[in-house]
Amino acid sequence: MGFSGLIRWTNAPTTGLELVAQNILKNHQGTYKGKWQISMKSFRSTLGSVPGFQVPVERSMCTLTVDDNVFCVLEDPAAPMRGEYLAQAAEFARAQPGMTLPQPTHYRHTFPTLSPPNALEQLLAQLRARWVPVRQTGGSNTAPGPSGQKSLGLATGAHLTVDGHVYAIGSDWLVRAGNVTISPGGAMKGMLLEAEYVPLPVMEETFEMQPVLTDLLLSILPNVSDLRIVAMTLGEWQWAEVEWDTEEDLERETERKKTQPDEDDIYAADGDHPQYNKSDWVGIDRDRRSAYLIIGVLKQEGLL
Repeated sequence: MGFSGLIRWTNAPTTGLELVAQNILKNHQGTYKGKWQISMKSFRSTLGSVPGFQVPVERSMCTLTVDDNVFCVLEDPAAPMRGEYLAQAAEFARAQPGMTLPQPTHYRHTFPTLSPPNALEQLLAQLRARWVPVRQTGGSNTAPGPSGQKSLGLATGAHLTVDGHVYAIGSDWLVRAGNVTISPGGAMKGMLLEAEYVPLPVMEETFEMQPVLTDLLLSILPNVSDLRIVAMTLGEWQWAEVEWDTEEDLERETERKKTQPDEDDIYAADGDHPQYNKSDWVGIDRDRRSAYLIIGVLKQEGLL
């Protein structure tokens, strides 16, 4: 698994998936690898409805389910961005030497990974959490609580699905293409296309891979009139805003390695490989980045 980029084809026709498949198979000598299916839901908090409890703005939560994992993006608009806090902390340290700015309890974005797929909804319902689905289709049937008010259970709400296919182009590229639909109803909302460059598990700051990904994605789009697309890739500085909760773990691991004695080995064995890092685009970490990209582009469009 490797570095990925995304294209959102907003006005794709109903035959768009078939046209993309024909282009990949005939013009790029691609091969079919399997199905690509993901499901997305969005929630919002209702903390403002709690008597005596005031919040400046409600929080939002978007989930993306693929295979057995659920990637959850929580956003608290009232919390600072990680970059904003670091800038303020540096300015505070210069103004008051020896003092440190207290760290917030959390930053604007939190990005946990959950499993199995239905565990989140069950947990929110059991805790009677103050979260409701966006575009909710029905009221809660939860029994009244001790105060005589109904708790905010999770009724079934509309959600997005991506249903498509995965193709391989040579041994270096994987391409995923799928239709975006709203359920219930099945209204089509364009397409998503993702290109993955398998040999590259980590994006170095000095290596500009985004144009290569974008060019490949553009080459697999069919030649149709009035093509409206949005291309997205994820820079390392953007990912740092999301992965703030794992940074301390990485720092502790770095300090641990510094305390270990260096081995004076001038030989390199054939089986030696670079050590895996959490920031690499490998396994579930690649899926996390892909999920964050997909949620971001659909949320920016207003579909989540």
